[in-house]
Amino acid sequence: MWMVTFSDMVTLLLTFFVLMLSMASMDKVKFEQASDSLAGAFGVLGSADKTEMAPPKVTTFSPVNDDFTSQVYRRLRTKLRELKLNKKIKLVKDRGAVVLRVDEAVLFASNQSRLEPEADPILRKVAEMVRPLPLNLKIEGHTDDRGDEMANWDLSVDRAIAVLRFMATNQLIPLTRMAATGYGSQKPLFPNASEQERALNRRVEFVLESQGDPNQDLPYLLDAGEQAPF
Repeated sequence: MWMVTFSDMVTLLLTFFVLMLSMASMDKVKFEQASDSLAGAFGVLGSADKTEMAPPKVTTFSPVNDDFTSQVYRRLRTKLRELKLNKKIKLVKDRGAVVLRVDEAVLFASNQSRLEPEADPILRKVAEMVRPLPLNLKIEGHTDDRGDEMANWDLSVDRAIAVLRFMATNQLIPLTRMAATGYGSQKPLFPNASEQERALNRRVEFVLESQGDPNQDLPYLLDAGEQAPF
């Protein structure tokens, strides 16, 4: 008879650890819901006067999870080499997202927000890489710390909007998948201690962010090379 009790205990422990593993990437609301369910499985009743939690807010843009980020990063790295853009565009993983980083000189003249003619083929190739991916695109403008801070902020916003307008008017990426923002000199890559560092801080970044649950899209990027979305 003791084997029956022992088997029940082992089964419950196995269930417990499986649930703990599955909750590793859950948000707070889902965690508490799963916790209540687990407590019920062990015969512990929740508080009768516990208030019902409101459903979580759904955000349009969110960071991509680590596995998905790695897959997107590798695909884009290969595509950059194929398009011979790896010397003009730097690919990085930052803030839980994949970022295409372009120096100011590639797209704009100094202190200007009008796109240079040389920017046209580069932006079209960026759109070619981004368009097949199940991701949103946030375009960020950045400047160095010279001059008036508000003027820098305006310049960074104008540049981000100029790139977004180019993508939208040429129907390269749907407007519903894009957003534009400017940070002025508030998010430098380097301390602005030299002209070289200031030049690197003047940039436009294309931040690829999730449209929803990246786990649903992960198999799409795990296929063989001939089945990749490029």
